[in-house]
Amino acid sequence: HYREDPAFWEKWFPADFITESFPGQFRNWFYSLLAQSTALTRRPPFKNVLGFATLLAEDGREMHKSWGNSIEFNEAANTMGADVMRWLYLDHKPEQNLLFGYNKGDETRRRFLIPLWNVYSFFVTYANLDQWLPRLRREETVAEPGVDTASLLDAVASDVDANRQLDRWIVARLNETTLTVTEQLELFASDRATTALESFLDDLSNWYVRRSRRRFWASEQSADKAAAYTTLYHVLVTFTRLLAPFIPFTTEAIYQNLVRSVDPDAPESVHHTAWPEADAATLDRALLAKMRLAVTVASLGRSARSAADIKLRQPLTQARVNVGSEQERQDILDLAGVLAEEINVKEIEVVAEVGELVDYKLLPNNRLLGPKYGAGFPRVRQALLNLDAESAVAQLQETGSLTLTVGDEPITLDREEVLVQTESRGGLAVASDRGVTVAVDIELTPELVREGYARDLVRAVNTMRKEAGLEIEDRITLYYEVPAADEVAAALLDYAGYIQEETLARELVPNLPDDPLYRETVAIGDGELALALDKAE
Repeated sequence: HYREDPAFWEKWFPADFITESFPGQFRNWFYSLLAQSTALTRRPPFKNVLGFATLLAEDGREMHKSWGNSIEFNEAANTMGADVMRWLYLDHKPEQNLLFGYNKGDETRRRFLIPLWNVYSFFVTYANLDQWLPRLRREETVAEPGVDTASLLDAVASDVDANRQLDRWIVARLNETTLTVTEQLELFASDRATTALESFLDDLSNWYVRRSRRRFWASEQSADKAAAYTTLYHVLVTFTRLLAPFIPFTTEAIYQNLVRSVDPDAPESVHHTAWPEADAATLDRALLAKMRLAVTVASLGRSARSAADIKLRQPLTQARVNVGSEQERQDILDLAGVLAEEINVKEIEVVAEVGELVDYKLLPNNRLLGPKYGAGFPRVRQALLNLDAESAVAQLQETGSLTLTVGDEPITLDREEVLVQTESRGGLAVASDRGVTVAVDIELTPELVREGYARDLVRAVNTMRKEAGLEIEDRITLYYEVPAADEVAAALLDYAGYIQEETLARELVPNLPDDPLYRETVAIGDGELALALDKAE
């Protein structure tokens, strides 16, 4: 019957893909299918073969009950969660053996599932506090739930320039990710799709949401706050639809709350919605490159601080940045305020020459170049030492290789064959990567130290609020006890307004009550400070 039904063959044959996880199947099952189909139909039986390496226990051995390292499928799904298992498999390079176990599951959950839920919970918490609801689309297909495009573009016209740019960037990043994931799934490359999704979640969580926190904390209902809500809602709903084939249960829970709870006419399930679409021609690539550069500069600034053992809460005077092009220099200047906050410095300066920040020295990788050039190695080493180090490093960072002349013969060395020694100028801590160099001034003034104390106090008090079980919106009275001549006391006086704003303290009281809601002694600087708090009426 099937042979006589062309519609059946047109729809189901050849199969889009077949998959097995044992290499031996290539020689047996896959080959026999191919041979029989060729003989009977003169057509291949499948379009794609997804072949995977072997599944091993997380200790690297084969799974055996007698060894105590085997895990039954249903037991694993119930214990670590089906979505965790799915992401663990989908995120894996199929040509490599997969190490499977509960520790691997925990790593997967911490790396992706928990950050995703944290972003979702952040949005839900503040949307409920402000009783915010999306403006729903009615004129377009219900297969695409969420805010309508016109409302989104109107809303992201925030009354704060930097935040307007931030909103438009995260929407562009979402569209960029949609294109990448779609392309990779069409190639059946689930591991490359998950890499793009994890990269987007990192940008969403560690840049967009973190940079936007104060917008959600604001007490007034401004255009900027509305833009933040509308943008994050749109991003979360669309991202949930992108993730639905990967983690169907988590995304269904998020969809039901974000969409169905506010729009009963929306599709009943996230799995009934259309796949998100994006237009590559409309991507704001200049904005994407600009913010990518900002993320890189901020990361390098924090790395430089860490190398000098200076915690991020301690303000510093200046960060100096060197980049390769005029457009990048302009982008840094445009985002100077954002970068100053991210690196926690008072000022961002763009310098034209990297030599103002570091001295370079180029050395050959003896282990690689010695065997390669043999008796000619000393001449290669001398030619390398004769180069202008700054120009050579710039070429190496930009192209990944370096061309030099040995005698009359040009030779090319790759990045692994050249060792670059970096020595920072006095008073600076430096970090660099692929043509971007950031140097922070690590000299501390008494004023900077006091401001650092104030930031440490804010962190300590907010931890106390959490331990005391207070709600996000609860106001407090903050009590403290510290010697009058202490530097921490000076910080309390100098930054009282900042401390109150950041901890929601109505007042700071310089003595401790007998029976406060919560009390703790915290280490600030080289000493200790007694703090207590009560919920304010």
